[in-house]
Amino acid sequence: MIYSTALQDHGLPHDPFKAIVTPRPIGWITALSAKGEINLSPYSFFNAVSSRPHIVMFSSEDKKDAVSFIEETGEFTCSLVTKALAQQMNLTSAPLPRGASEYEHSGLAMAESSFVKPPRVAGSPAALECKLLSIQQLKDLDEKPVPRWMVLGQVVGIFMDDAYVRDGRFDTAAAHPIARCGYADYAEVDHLFSIIRPTGG
Repeated sequence: MIYSTALQDHGLPHDPFKAIVTPRPIGWITALSAKGEINLSPYSFFNAVSSRPHIVMFSSEDKKDAVSFIEETGEFTCSLVTKALAQQMNLTSAPLPRGASEYEHSGLAMAESSFVKPPRVAGSPAALECKLLSIQQLKDLDEKPVPRWMVLGQVVGIFMDDAYVRDGRFDTAAAHPIARCGYADYAEVDHLFSIIRPTGG
């Protein structure tokens, strides 16, 4: 099968794009407005894009509170979503009124950050504390702006629960992070295998 993304002539009940680009890490973003309102929301269009310096990005379909709040205050955190926190993460995706607390709605506790003002999810085994680099509204091939916003942030601090630091490494499998796979499907990371990169010959 091959289909045109413009025509969407695949004949399937749902566009398979998000099921093909998978698994996608979930950026569980906490942002703070200029008024002190706190927003917590999950984004599966999220990833690390640089290691030196540490830079992450997430993209929002429509300009939601997280993007607006980050635009106002220039900071955010990203907490790791684990299998144990999956249901609470799902609750934080609810379309609550602006300023309503997703932390309260989902029964999650907040933990104070060390380098930025927005808090992190207290029960998460790891979190990134970020300062805003840029917010870009995306454009299509015709240079027409689309209602999608990409946020780039530099990581200025990293929290790790000491219980998951083993043999000098963050034990990813022990944390059981989850990722989005398309439709209503998620994946759980609970097993790792290693591949050694080839060296120059």
